[in-house]
Amino acid sequence: MIRAFLTILAGVILIGFAGGCTAKDPRVHLQFSSWGSKSEIEILEPVLKEFEEENPDIKIDFMHIPQNYFQKLHLLFASNTAPDVIFINNLYLPVYADAGKLENLTNYGLVDGNFYPKAVEALSREEKIYAVPRDISNLVIFYNKDIFDEKHLSYPDKNTTFEEFLTIARKTTDPDKGIFGISFEEDPLFYLPYLMSEGGGLLSDDGRTGILDTEESQRGIKFYADLRNKYHAAPKQSESASATMAQMFLQGKLAMLLSGRWLVPKFRESADFDWDVAPFPKGTKGSIVPLDASGWAISKDSKHKAEAARLIKYLSSKENLEKFALSGLVVPAREDAAKSKNFLDGKRPYNAQIFLEVARTSKPTPVSRNYNEILDRTKQKLEPVFNQK
Repeated sequence: MIRAFLTILAGVILIGFAGGCTAKDPRVHLQFSSWGSKSEIEILEPVLKEFEEENPDIKIDFMHIPQNYFQKLHLLFASNTAPDVIFINNLYLPVYADAGKLENLTNYGLVDGNFYPKAVEALSREEKIYAVPRDISNLVIFYNKDIFDEKHLSYPDKNTTFEEFLTIARKTTDPDKGIFGISFEEDPLFYLPYLMSEGGGLLSDDGRTGILDTEESQRGIKFYADLRNKYHAAPKQSESASATMAQMFLQGKLAMLLSGRWLVPKFRESADFDWDVAPFPKGTKGSIVPLDASGWAISKDSKHKAEAARLIKYLSSKENLEKFALSGLVVPAREDAAKSKNFLDGKRPYNAQIFLEVARTSKPTPVSRNYNEILDRTKQKLEPVFNQK
């Protein structure tokens, strides 16, 4: 008798969960997953609370996964327990979109002309939109103005060519003081601009063909490797030791650093010198850096797609993307939010407009379903090139 009762009770509970609500709470429960630093979550959680207040029929079950996000997301999809709304980036989106795990959002009316077209492109596959962009990520040159002033050098700008960039890097290198002209990192993200600006890259624009061995790519690789190995204008592994390039920049040991917006809060807080940003230099094809994007997707298996779309529309509004811009970490994917005072707020970097200009000239990173495997193989292939082995 007791076993039969428990079986019936379990069935009632499962029915409640399947309906997205419980007997005590008639609201639709939307599961929402995201990564994010403490400062990002402090912005996100009040926004979610405001959404619930404006949509009393919906309860957000927020799943914050600060580490190993995509490994855990894989497990959720494999066990058919994927969240309704998923924060995702363009590098992993093909894994789920190509497997039919994400809802096609093209006809949901969630994307209008205010979004940067390249951000939308980055989160699309086969001309179908699979995520609504929150932010874009591109690379710029951070530079230490004090070092430039001491050397009586002009700051880099949008007209700086590869050749001029090399000259600047060499002139700002001071071996006696342990100062180098430019950063050097062996992660593909940081040498892709050198390849792309020469007309090369890792993958063709459709993501189907490897192009690392083309003449254009090899020209970019050689220029990058020579910065370290031939001209010694960039630090070798032994010279950076355990310090990251960002740490070396903060220590005044780098005149220039190639990196992204995510470093701005740390530099604002910790840099004891004057600094600003400039576009990446121009190769034979111009100044081209990879553009990545993050945004919100809906699980194909979600039972509450209309409510999920309502949440995404709320999160991606101009007003809320301006709130995300306050952290200094991200470049909003909406142009109207990016041009707000929250982003162009007069704080360092004073040339914050550069991030927006680069958003127009950058190129969405060509990716494939096995992109991370390609990155691993590329790292192994180029490690001896970058370290003269």
